[in-house]
Amino acid sequence: MSADGHFGGPPPGAAADWTIDQNWDAYTAGEHAVWDTLYARQAALLPGRACDAFLRGLDALNLHRGGIPDFRQINADLQRLTGWTVVAVPGLVPDDVFFEHLANRRFVSGQFIRKPDQLDYLQEPDIFHDVFGHVPMLTDPVFADYMQAYGEGGRRAMGRGQLHNLARLYWYTVEFGLLDTAEGLRIYGAGIVSSRTESLFALDDPSPNRLGFDLERTMRTPYRIDDFQQVYFVIPSLQALLDATLRDFAPIYARLDGAADIAIDAILPTDRVITRGTQAYAAAGGRLGG
Repeated sequence: MSADGHFGGPPPGAAADWTIDQNWDAYTAGEHAVWDTLYARQAALLPGRACDAFLRGLDALNLHRGGIPDFRQINADLQRLTGWTVVAVPGLVPDDVFFEHLANRRFVSGQFIRKPDQLDYLQEPDIFHDVFGHVPMLTDPVFADYMQAYGEGGRRAMGRGQLHNLARLYWYTVEFGLLDTAEGLRIYGAGIVSSRTESLFALDDPSPNRLGFDLERTMRTPYRIDDFQQVYFVIPSLQALLDATLRDFAPIYARLDGAADIAIDAILPTDRVITRGTQAYAAAGGRLGG
């Protein structure tokens, strides 16, 4: 929920930290119905596709109870499990605000929900993407620690002018990450689990490359913001992801500062190749996915 750009301060009605009241009582029956439609579709699709930590999180937060979740209810369970809370914001927030919330175990979420004719694609993250996609993983203690560490790292990266490198790490893990398990690849990234079409594409389509996660390699790789990904990075475990990032990034940033980007469709001799993709989807021009 962060965005590059210039912000003049929080909008009217928002607190100094950009938070607002969720105003749950104001949601209409139609808005609750959109949530229920999206939830039912993903809940039927994700078993055998999403990682166990995500599926456990759905149950732990009782997100199946129907209608748009009330943050007051899910926060009671989330805070008990990992010390996190969800706070509502009016839209995209400045990077420093985003990182400050993460570093203090607060996940910022949009308050609005998409329209019925936007079920399969929405440019700006809504409450379904933010809560259904992100929050279940925050019930896992290891991933919860990773997200806090990311927020702390973001505050440091701002001072070095290398947020673009750190943003790639977020994109390829938190949003579009895959996990290797004994049963096969599983999804943990919010951008995938909240999207019916990308839940299918990420695991089944022959087009994208699926490569073993390497921290610096990932931070040198651009990403697609408006379509399906051309590469997914696969972690061996959530603990391995946390371990890879609990280090001093200063030497990494120094190396990245003089390193060229790696082409989004490239496979390097040093890559651990899980799937060598055809790149046929991108070559055909792609299309907007939801």
